[in-house]
Amino acid sequence: MNRPPVIALFPEASFGAALNCVGIARELAARGAEAVFICHPGFTGVFAEYGFREYHLQPEPAAVPGRGETYWQNFVTTHLAHFDLSPQAQLEAYVAPTWEAIIDTVISVEDSLEALLAQIQPDAILLDNVIMFPAILRSGRPWVRVVSCAETEIPDPCVPPYLSGLAPEDVAGRARWEKAASATLKPAHNRYNAFRRARGLRPLPAGEFLECSEGLNLLLAPSAVRYPRMQPLPADRFVFLEGCVREEVPFDPPPLPANEGPLVYMSFGSLGAIDTDQIKRMIEVFATLPARFYVNVGGFMDEYRQVPDNVSLGSWFPQPSVVAQSALFIHHGGNNSFCEALFHGVPSLVMPYCWDGHDNARRAQDTGTGRHMHRSDWSPDALRGVIETLLEDRALRDRLAAISADMKAEPGVARAAEAVLSLVRAG
Repeated sequence: MNRPPVIALFPEASFGAALNCVGIARELAARGAEAVFICHPGFTGVFAEYGFREYHLQPEPAAVPGRGETYWQNFVTTHLAHFDLSPQAQLEAYVAPTWEAIIDTVISVEDSLEALLAQIQPDAILLDNVIMFPAILRSGRPWVRVVSCAETEIPDPCVPPYLSGLAPEDVAGRARWEKAASATLKPAHNRYNAFRRARGLRPLPAGEFLECSEGLNLLLAPSAVRYPRMQPLPADRFVFLEGCVREEVPFDPPPLPANEGPLVYMSFGSLGAIDTDQIKRMIEVFATLPARFYVNVGGFMDEYRQVPDNVSLGSWFPQPSVVAQSALFIHHGGNNSFCEALFHGVPSLVMPYCWDGHDNARRAQDTGTGRHMHRSDWSPDALRGVIETLLEDRALRDRLAAISADMKAEPGVARAAEAVLSLVRAG
């Protein structure tokens, strides 16, 4: 190869996947590859800010409305009440409508994605998503599946069902979940398979929206929280990563009037920030604690009129740099956030809204790396008590420090980049 290999990274329209891919792209670039990004509407400029070339998808306007950030904010706002439901109740209320919206996106960008891949001519494609875009398989290019959601996305008899929030040993719960999921998701799955057939691809088995790559699959599943599998994944195709934590600009904590106590960071992701009432309720509890709280409120700064002396709000934080200085990370259970907490040896208080947040909340609780609380069904005293317990647990902090040292000794971004370039070299 007389030119640097071109690697096209295609993350889903979420900041967790997007910034995970930024970490991998930086490492690829450091090893001499040209990393470029294919990005959805609403993410224009996100990757350019990190120095990468962007190729912008142009959805078919007649097929479906644009799937930019405003669309998904409205979608989440509509479903806020459903985030209080159990994972199984969310199947019908939230998960099925979300799959339908995701399928709409796949259909709407198919022609644009096919044209972009023909233009880029990548040597490999990294797909960080929960669904296959037929244009990727139709391109004939080597492709990599990146599992940046919970490890439960890859099924196994010893691994709880994806999105269920169940424990591995809950056999009865698994049976109920699988029966409900099969019935609820069948219409979306049938529609997606019909589109695959129309594009010349084989249909997928019931409940599956994305096949594993025959070349390479990367799973963000640190060994400290990884499940033992009945059917081990072949090591030549499946590479487990100790997180995929990127370096960010340094974070210098803004001084607060109450500038004492441990630093606690809270972020429910770009879309979780929509629930301003819930965040305000939590801030009232924060005001009673001897700690400094830095809270990501996304684009909703104007919703907060009075802020306690020990709380600082921001529309964006360089999250890895903040977490590295934190004594506690309160988050929604996104896999990127969970991995960052483990990477920096910080306990998690996981208050899941939906999707794999339920799986990661369960895993944090079961592995003793954090605590799981319902996102809204709590009293001020209960929330205060959990925060105080996590801040004061010295044994937990020591255990997490050992996990952090192991993860940092084998950075996920480096292992991912080497695996991708090995795939390219192998042709």
